[in-house]
Amino acid sequence: MTRRPNVVLIVSDDQGPWALGAAGNHEIRTPVLDDLAARGVRLERFFCASPVCSPARASMLTGRIPSSHGVHDYLDGAHVGTASRDHLADQPTLTDALADAGYRLGLSGKWHLGASDVPRPGFVHWYALEGGGSPYRDAVMYRGGAPEHVTDYLTDVIADDAISFIDAEQQHEAPFFLALNFTAPHKPFAGQHPEEYTALYRDCAFETCPQEQAHPWLQTLDAAPIGGEADTREALIGYFAAVTAMDAAIGRVLDRLRVHGIEDNTIVVFLSDNGFSCGQHGFWGKGNGTFPMNMYDESVMVPFIVSAPRMLPAGEVRDELLSAYDLPATLLELLRLPHEGFETGPGRSFAGMLRGDAPAGTEPADRAVVVHSEYGPVRMIRTADRKYVHRFPYGPHELYDLAADPRERTNLIDDPSRADEVARMRRMLTEWFAEHARPGADGAALPVKGSGQIRPLAGDPLGAFGAPVWDGASTSSLP
Repeated sequence: MTRRPNVVLIVSDDQGPWALGAAGNHEIRTPVLDDLAARGVRLERFFCASPVCSPARASMLTGRIPSSHGVHDYLDGAHVGTASRDHLADQPTLTDALADAGYRLGLSGKWHLGASDVPRPGFVHWYALEGGGSPYRDAVMYRGGAPEHVTDYLTDVIADDAISFIDAEQQHEAPFFLALNFTAPHKPFAGQHPEEYTALYRDCAFETCPQEQAHPWLQTLDAAPIGGEADTREALIGYFAAVTAMDAAIGRVLDRLRVHGIEDNTIVVFLSDNGFSCGQHGFWGKGNGTFPMNMYDESVMVPFIVSAPRMLPAGEVRDELLSAYDLPATLLELLRLPHEGFETGPGRSFAGMLRGDAPAGTEPADRAVVVHSEYGPVRMIRTADRKYVHRFPYGPHELYDLAADPRERTNLIDDPSRADEVARMRRMLTEWFAEHARPGADGAALPVKGSGQIRPLAGDPLGAFGAPVWDGASTSSLP
């Protein structure tokens, strides 16, 4: 009997959809990921469920939207110890399904969904970052339940741990699943990365990151964009260097699959948790880089590559609109495992599209060609050529004609000629969230301001959310 394929799921942190050579960026150097795309399928329009890390990652694992799984902002407060908790406890996850199918599970890197010191069920290997972010040479990792202070370059430390897991798994007959979760290219940027990578960008023109006029909703801290740093050029050098260093680290992990002769029986997926702007639209960051929180494509789109020799075609680029809430069902179907349990909400498998079973331009069954994102009371519906953003309770709302205005420069919400279009998209959005939101977890009335979620939702969501109100004058680091 042929063993099921192994799975390596690689997640970067705050990588914009533009920050990839294979996506057309002529300045950033990502030869490993570019080669992975050449050997697999790259999705040009893949969206996160929320433009901030914790809810985005929760949706990847559950196939649910934040208004169903209850994580609406990056998780703040205690990450380890008795004061912390597993925010996905009692919710079915992709990893639960894999463990039930006999997979041996490993985590190397960022978790940021609570209880980082406690391995989740099914994990035989657990090496997790304590919180949501850290300097690259001063991090606290938890191996099992024990802390380790790491002073070596964190990207390489995470990759080395993943390699050790792959090596150790060769003595077992069961297939493995590896969650390889980097902190790169998340800030801090300047002075954090090896010289061999920063040197590549000292003379870079950064044409792919134009520093536009400050966005009117830009949030600042100490006169710098809240998602960036005071020295913009050094921040750009650091961001690009972080991506290239991560690319090299991924290369070492993939090389290990080849050494063990298991590359042809391993599905490799690469994506980011959420997008990021490095000056595009006049701000740095993702959804919480502005207030009101934004839903620009740079924030809600992410790079996505999947390679599976013998199973998927090579060198294909697809432009269907797909979302992180589709990921669990898709991976399980590719593995020929039951996936219907992750299609009871909005998620639908797009495995057939990846394999080429579905004609180009078709969407997953039973769903219109739209995707949705949310960030607390901010909700978005995105079609191939339109985007509508609704902010509870009072707005401001936005409508963009993406066919005529792909860079989202002209808000048409007050254009009388668009009134019927606004009404139609608002109705579609309202009906979709009415179908998929869960009472007690719905974010429409939550005071989410991009300043962190301290406590999980409970019976009274407004009273239990626990997000500190941020007035723009001070903040902690925004993971």
